[in-house]
Amino acid sequence: MRIVQAITNLNAKLGGTARAAIDLATAMAARGHQVDVLTSESAELPMGWGTTAGSNPRNIVDAGPDALLLSRSLGSAGLEAIRNADVVHLHAMWELFNIRVAALCRSLGVPYISTPHGMLDDWSMAQKSWKKRTHLTTRGTLMLERAAYVHCTARAELAQSKKWFPNGRGTVIANLMDLAPFAQLPGPELARAKFPQLAQAKVRLLFLGRVTPKKGLDFLIRALALLRAENLDANIIVVGNPDAGYAATLQSCVRAVGMQEHVHFLGHIDGALKVSVVEACDLLVIPSSQENFGFVFYEALACRTPIVTTNLVDTHAELHESGGATIVDRTSTSIAEGVREGLRNHAPNIACREAVRAWVFRICDPTVIATQFERMYVAAHGMRTLEESSR
Repeated sequence: MRIVQAITNLNAKLGGTARAAIDLATAMAARGHQVDVLTSESAELPMGWGTTAGSNPRNIVDAGPDALLLSRSLGSAGLEAIRNADVVHLHAMWELFNIRVAALCRSLGVPYISTPHGMLDDWSMAQKSWKKRTHLTTRGTLMLERAAYVHCTARAELAQSKKWFPNGRGTVIANLMDLAPFAQLPGPELARAKFPQLAQAKVRLLFLGRVTPKKGLDFLIRALALLRAENLDANIIVVGNPDAGYAATLQSCVRAVGMQEHVHFLGHIDGALKVSVVEACDLLVIPSSQENFGFVFYEALACRTPIVTTNLVDTHAELHESGGATIVDRTSTSIAEGVREGLRNHAPNIACREAVRAWVFRICDPTVIATQFERMYVAAHGMRTLEESSR
């Protein structure tokens, strides 16, 4: 098939949306499909993309910043990519780029799939609600209901999202993950040699990912103060850079609870070193107010590191089923209790951690999930064929 993945920005450092599109496009190309990636910003391409080497997508169609404006064209290359596609897969929700691509798909009779990536979840919709509701009323709901499928990554996400496209067709497929970096783990020694904080004989609580208010690091910092007051000798290890404006909030929170010596910011880390850091920590703790999937949870479990997260994460039921996750309310007291439970029930149990790692490779098997995406694409293309035959 000829598949177009459409996303405004391919910089995976900006979060899971780009990561999901990158992994999916790579997997589809590896399975022999012709994959075009349509974007309005291609400055941060993954390594090897846009070349003739390997099985990565070769055709990167950069429509430029003008594509973000509804009144502008996507350019001849973008229009040609859509016209020749068997199916177009749109990622994210609020960009005018997506509205423009969806409108072109409809005018050309090309089926498209829309993946909101959690942006229709209840918490997400409560942020700048009037703008999002206006967007949906004027064009967003039409985009969703005219899609061949609205793809969600968890049952809970679809349950929350469906109210915004009542006449549309929803489906659930987990995000496709590249598990290759976790097949042979580098071990914790690499991280301990690089970061002395990880070699200390303390409980290491890892916070990994985009450091934004939504992720709740301030809740974890206050939980750390509660834990240390009860004589648990623990530190927080933060991997990721705080969003602009949030760093000062975090530093103020650290000072307010007297945790300056116990919260360590390591910055952005990639590759084998990041995996080693995960292995070197006792628990991953992400007190998020919303996640539709959360790559980081599955990555940690693949590293045998148990997790603590909230019942506001769409995949919290699936993660609980793994046997390696403690699910809590989003309060500092509940998070502290979850840390104690995770350390008591999961961290010391080597057999449990091995079983959880095996669970990740079974549940997130890229071959199985890629096949599910292929079936969705074939079904969407079949809808176009059926429509053409009925004319």
